[in-house]
Amino acid sequence: MALPLALAALLAGSPVAAGSKTFVSRIRVEMVQDRDVAKMVSLGGTCNRCELSGRNLTGATFTGATFMNATLVGADLRGAELVGSNFTGSDFTRANMRGVEIVGANFTSAIFDNAALAGAEAQGASFVRANLSHADLSSAELHGVNFNGATLNHANLSSSELFGATLANVRAANANFSNAEVQAANMTSGDFSGASFRNAELDGARLTNGRFDRADFSDASLRRTDIRGADLSGARGLTQDQIDETCGDGSTRLPRALTVNTCRSSRIVRVAPAPPAPPAPPAPPTRRNFLMVMDN
Repeated sequence: MALPLALAALLAGSPVAAGSKTFVSRIRVEMVQDRDVAKMVSLGGTCNRCELSGRNLTGATFTGATFMNATLVGADLRGAELVGSNFTGSDFTRANMRGVEIVGANFTSAIFDNAALAGAEAQGASFVRANLSHADLSSAELHGVNFNGATLNHANLSSSELFGATLANVRAANANFSNAEVQAANMTSGDFSGASFRNAELDGARLTNGRFDRADFSDASLRRTDIRGADLSGARGLTQDQIDETCGDGSTRLPRALTVNTCRSSRIVRVAPAPPAPPAPPAPPTRRNFLMVMDN
C-alpha cells in the first residue's frame, strides 16, 4: 500500500530527543513511490527534529510546515517549493536545492554548508544567522531576502540578484559576488574581506562600516553607494571615477590617493523593495490522505 510506504519514507529512523515528542499532522500524500518522496504533492503540519538525510524530495511542496531542527543532510530538494514554512535550526548540509522556490520561509540559524542552491528563487525569506559557507547560490534570485548575521564565507553568489537584500553583519570572507546585482542592499557592518565584486552592480547599496580588505571591485558599478565608515583601504580595483559616484564621511578609509565626497541627504537614495505578493493557496489534490502520528 502506498500510504505506509510514504510514511516510512518520511519518518523512518527519525531521531527524537529523549523525553520529547514529534507530532506530524496534515501530511497530504499522493502517488508516492516506494521509499522516494519524489511525487509527494504537499507536506504540512509539524515534524520537528525529523531525520530526512539523503531523502529524495524532488518537486515536493512544503506549505505552512514546521520542520524545526530537522536533518536534511544530502537531501535532494531540486525544484521543491517551500512556502510559509519554518525550518529554523535545520541542517541542509550538502543538500541539492537547485531551482528551489522559496516564499516567506524561515531558515533562521539553519545550516547550508556546501549546499547547492544555484538558480533558487526566494522572496521574503529569512536566513538570519544561517551558515551558508561554501554554498552555491549562483544565478539565484534573492530579492529582499534577509541574511542578517549570516555566514557566507566562500559562498558563490556570482550572477545572483540581491536587490534590496539585507546583508548586514554578515561574514562573507572570500565570497564571490562577481556579476551580481546588489542594488539597494544593506551591507552595513559586514565583513567582505577577500570577496569579489568584479562587474557587480552595487548602486544605492549601503556599505557603511563594512570591511573590504583585499575585496576586488574591478569594473563594479557604485552609483549612489553609501560608503560612510567603510574600510576600503585594502580594496583592489577601485578607481577615482567609481569613488566619485559614491559618498562617504571622515571615517571612510580608501586606497592611497583616492578621495570621497561627503554624503548629503540629496545624494543618498534609498530604494525600498516592494514586498513579495502572498503565495496563492495550493490547489487541493485529487485524492487526500490525512495522517496523524504521535511518537512518545
